[in-house]
Amino acid sequence: MYKLVAIDLDGTLLNSYGEVSEATKNALQKAKNQGVEIVLASGRPISSTESLAIELGVDNYLISGNGSAVFDIKNQKVIYDRFLNKEQVLKIAKLCEKNSFFYNVYTEDEVIASSLNYNVLFYYKENLKKIEEKRTHINVVQNIEKYIEESGKEKFLKITVCDESQFIFNSIMKRLKMIEDIDVLETAYMSKKKIKSGTEDVDIQYFYTEVTNKNVNKWSAIEFLLEKLNINKEEVLTIGDNMNDIEMIQNAGLGIVMGNSNPKMKEIAKEIVSDNNSEGVLEAFNKFILR
Repeated sequence: MYKLVAIDLDGTLLNSYGEVSEATKNALQKAKNQGVEIVLASGRPISSTESLAIELGVDNYLISGNGSAVFDIKNQKVIYDRFLNKEQVLKIAKLCEKNSFFYNVYTEDEVIASSLNYNVLFYYKENLKKIEEKRTHINVVQNIEKYIEESGKEKFLKITVCDESQFIFNSIMKRLKMIEDIDVLETAYMSKKKIKSGTEDVDIQYFYTEVTNKNVNKWSAIEFLLEKLNINKEEVLTIGDNMNDIEMIQNAGLGIVMGNSNPKMKEIAKEIVSDNNSEGVLEAFNKFILR
């Protein structure tokens, strides 16, 4: 029996419109009622992940910023963190500004950006369907570097850098990897999401990478929870789709990836389920969790 299930959000639990089906919500509740600890493990800010966790009723713990923080929802506090500091963030911001790379900075409660584009545009469109307290807080500022220098903020989850040109993106990756004491996520394929514009579906497609502090990943955050909850790694099931899920897929008792996953993820997974628009998470729960 699996005692803890960690689930990625974008591209996994959420469909291309950022939604969770009623059938999947019901499956999560049934698993919780059976005593399974369900943990959302996302790259999103704490506040954004928390609102979804509460909505789904899986509201004990969450993992945010790709493993940069574990948040205790009941007690409203961070119980594990591996944050980027201001000096690290400013170093990356200067590089992005100098080369005109689009980037945004994630704190515990907001995404700081200079415009609504790429991932930030998707969050904005997703917010339009939600009440105020369940939205991802987007803070659009004129100059990110100046804002961070003057804001007094000292803790940062991650930085996302995006571009729709693979040539420019490869240049971004090369420059970021020259910076010491950070981890740069290896992604080799486009993020593909959908938004509604009137009655039309509009694709948002872009290459992206995510920058965190050194040795940050979702599995390390899960290990912290396993020790706290006295659960063995063989009793853990993880579900993901992208390279920021690789460690938790490799190390869990059962690592499952979605049909829409990065091809490299499919090579290391123990199981592959349907894609995120075809109830892949529900399929995994029905097959491996629900009695």
